[in-house]
Amino acid sequence: MIAADRYRRLAEVFDTTMEAISAGDWNNPSPCEGWSARDVLSHVLDSEADVVTKVGLSIERSVNLTDDPVAAWREVRDGMQTVLDDPATAALEYESFGSPTTIAATVERFFCFDLIVHRWDIARAAGKDITIPAEDVAAAHAFLDSIGQMIYDYGASAPAVAVAEEASSQDKLLGRAGRDPQWSVS
Repeated sequence: MIAADRYRRLAEVFDTTMEAISAGDWNNPSPCEGWSARDVLSHVLDSEADVVTKVGLSIERSVNLTDDPVAAWREVRDGMQTVLDDPATAALEYESFGSPTTIAATVERFFCFDLIVHRWDIARAAGKDITIPAEDVAAAHAFLDSIGQMIYDYGASAPAVAVAEEASSQDKLLGRAGRDPQWSVS
């Protein structure tokens, strides 16, 4: 249940940030080139809803992202949490990049990373400065260490952005994840 617990914790933090985004900020550009804050959230929702289809499951998506981004997020979040809280569905296997994996393993590795980094993207699009908890920064660095160049080769991240050697661990993470830590909405 490690994936379920970790996802729940990160989803709660993500949820708090989504609640703080004003209606007018959803269309602001984000640090992800060519994407608004709403586009980043759409990516998170689409990715999470898509992965469960690989094992024959689905997550209901009845809330329109344009009408209510927070409710749309919560609908997908709750669907994913239901999948992860059931040991049988969390353990369902599928092929990913030529190797067998499970829904729980994918969420633990990739989607938890997504929640960490995309929370920052959306917050920055709204002009908010957030601190990523140290344990999440460390976990995200470990994920990037494990996946290596593949994150760039498959287009899951923009190329790394150079940051100063004395930069904080969070800024180094953001740079590795293709973000300029100093990015701000203009």
